[in-house]
Order: sequence, then structure tokens, then C-alpha cells
Amino acid sequence: MDATDRDILAALRRDARISFSDLAAALGLSRTTVRARVERMREDGRILGFTVVLKEDAARDPVRALMMIGIEGRGTDRVLRQLGGLPEVRGLHSTNGRWDVIAELGTPDLETLDAVLNRIRAVDGVATSETSLLLSTKRGSGAQLRR
Repeated sequence: MDATDRDILAALRRDARISFSDLAAALGLSRTTVRARVERMREDGRILGFTVVLKEDAARDPVRALMMIGIEGRGTDRVLRQLGGLPEVRGLHSTNGRWDVIAELGTPDLETLDAVLNRIRAVDGVATSETSLLLSTKRGSGAQLRR
């Protein structure tokens, strides 16, 4: 991937609906060049797809948070299964470093978030946690994108 590919990807991240003609004009390239590069990036797997973010998706979770979780012993799989069953958990990520797991949470209000945090902290094997509220998202994908 060269600088031109990175420029194309940056422009598509800002507006995935931009036409090849407009993208070419913005980057000083030919439409044919832009189209060929985008197709090549799709074929080799660098671009996995395009998405539509609906207003309902962004409004569904007015309160969003990341909860970093430390797990004691070897209970990670069990804890992940339990967390995965919570409807407010939007994503689970294993990590390295201080935290074992990061949970993406989405709730309609702070009171519900507080209840979810308490439920997660009560899961057997959860030793410690730290939570950060997401105040705004400058760039994201899927339901996480807010403008």
C-alpha cells in the first residue's frame, strides 16, 4: 500500500459514498486509477466492505462506555461467556498489558449503565475494572459512528 492508497482510504473513511469521479478530482487522480485501486484493495482484503450508519443505530445507545476488566486466575473463557450474554455488551476484546478484556457497553441512560457495571463486577472471576464513558466519536464504524 502506497501513499495514494492511504489517501483513497482516508477519503473513503470520511465519506464512503463519495463517487469515484469526486474522489479522483479531490486527489488529483483519474477516475480509472481510483476505481482500479479501490477494486484491488477490495480483492486483496484491505477493504472488507462499506456500511450504512442509520440514525436509529447511533441513537440506540446514548450512553456508551469502555470497561477494562482484570480477570483472576484462568477464568477468562467463563467470564467472556457470561459477559457475552449481557444485552448491553456491544463488543468484547482480549488485550495485552494491564487489562485482560475490554467490554464495549451501550445503554439508554446512566442508571442502566451503573446497573450493568455492578452486574459485571459481580461476575465470579472479575478481579478489577476501570470504566471510561465515551463522550463523542470522531471516527468510527457501524453503530459506533456519531457525527
